[in-house]
Amino acid sequence: MDPNAELGAFLRSRRAQVRPQDAGVVPTGTARRVPGLRREEVAYLAGVSVDYYARLEQGRQQNVSDAVLDAVARALDLDDVERRHLLDLARRQTAPAGRRGPEPPQRLRPEVHQMLDLLGESAPALVMGRRMDVLTTNRLARVLIRDFDALPHRERNMAAFQFLDPAARDLYADWEAVATDSVAMLRLYAGRHPDDPLLTDLIGRLSIKSPEFRTWWGSHQVREKTHGTKRYRHPLVGEITVSYEVFTFAGDPDQTLCAYTPKPGTSTEALHLLASWTAPPVGPTSSLTSPSEAHLRPDAS
Repeated sequence: MDPNAELGAFLRSRRAQVRPQDAGVVPTGTARRVPGLRREEVAYLAGVSVDYYARLEQGRQQNVSDAVLDAVARALDLDDVERRHLLDLARRQTAPAGRRGPEPPQRLRPEVHQMLDLLGESAPALVMGRRMDVLTTNRLARVLIRDFDALPHRERNMAAFQFLDPAARDLYADWEAVATDSVAMLRLYAGRHPDDPLLTDLIGRLSIKSPEFRTWWGSHQVREKTHGTKRYRHPLVGEITVSYEVFTFAGDPDQTLCAYTPKPGTSTEALHLLASWTAPPVGPTSSLTSPSEAHLRPDAS
């Protein structure tokens, strides 16, 4: 990804979203040909020359100070995540040119696997790595969302599941909101790792196969999810609403633990029912007779 082009596209997309009246711009009475702020208005609000800001938006301004970037961020009313993304894009302009190979595979400490196993009978949990790759899941996450362990390594990716697996659109009650969040999180990652060839491959594959991804990727939204709520429509037990919390591992900021807890009431009951129906046999004479067997086969989706 060209950092100069990415920086300019991000600035233009943020500029288009700021209403002049919200930025304190006095109407001039002339018709506005562009949505949001004009370049000269952003330059004025940021305290830089119009030519300077134009070069910045065109990717022709090198070694921009953090003070100027902060001023531009204030002019565009960027939130903390958007501001960090702006700094990442600007810093990439001065990074040494060259194409890196793929990052080495991410490894999980045994203690992380043990922690997920302990959560396995009470709360769904999974660990995501770079590019939203699913590194590991516990049993309840596999039966609630998807058995990623049964997929080829290339397909163990949350964004790929959400956009390319038809089952995801039925599973997520708010599929569009979930999917746009994933695009925004991939955008944030791309700002930090624009020369990741596996990320480029993933974005290309999703852009070709999903018109929605292609459209939302072009909007340049960035988002960092730390907590929230998701609603699932599970084919066996119906709707389950969960709260989720996202924790970053101190030793590897590109690894995050996502833990889900069901909302009290029917969601808790439904998750307990799902857990009991899909529990593995406990003895040689035990058998699993619930209708979940077919759902849990690796080839089921």
